[in-house]
Amino acid sequence: MIITFIRSLILYILVIFSVRLMGKRQIGELQPTELVITILISNIATLPMEDLDTPLVIGAVPILSLVCFDVLFSWATLKSKRLRKAMSGSPKIIIKDGKIDQQVMKDLRFSIDDLMTALRINDIFDASEVQFAIVETTGDISIYERFESQNVTNGDMGIKGESKNPPDIIISDGVLIQSGLDSSGMNRKWLDKILSKKKIEIGDVFLLTSDDKGNYNLVERAKSIGKN
Repeated sequence: MIITFIRSLILYILVIFSVRLMGKRQIGELQPTELVITILISNIATLPMEDLDTPLVIGAVPILSLVCFDVLFSWATLKSKRLRKAMSGSPKIIIKDGKIDQQVMKDLRFSIDDLMTALRINDIFDASEVQFAIVETTGDISIYERFESQNVTNGDMGIKGESKNPPDIIISDGVLIQSGLDSSGMNRKWLDKILSKKKIEIGDVFLLTSDDKGNYNLVERAKSIGKN
């Protein structure tokens, strides 16, 4: 039992390491070659886990080989546009000037339901409001609305203002995030002053965020939950 646990842990760490080397994409963002390698890695990793007579190296070597192949292949596709297009395909315009290209939908095996779902995700319920809709190589649909359907921005209204960075997380679930404190431009003296004013400690804070101006939002931990 202990041997099985150790082998599983080693393979788990190896697979995580391999996926990290391949990039930080989600499953829906994987290119076809990346998805194939991900599936192969998962299948190979199960062999040494299920059969203790199979040497661990039998699983480790193919996994590392596949990852190395993927890294080299990614480098090759960066250098060759023709190879990149052959393996990953190219973006396809599915809507132009509010008109749906039915032939492209047929070629991509896209149903009306697939298209309308993608439009609704982007808060669009009428295809005629779309200037361009492009199916990316990952299968996602990028949408550019017609001018009259676009949301009005502050720039359109001539409203002057200052662009601000989002608040940084200073304390998360009772734990001080030093990198967040440094990024916000605040220091420990500033933090201690806030905690002293509230008469609480770091462990009593569920969430504390602050911008670079010192404007903060503090949420105390619920008493019924308690500290970790």
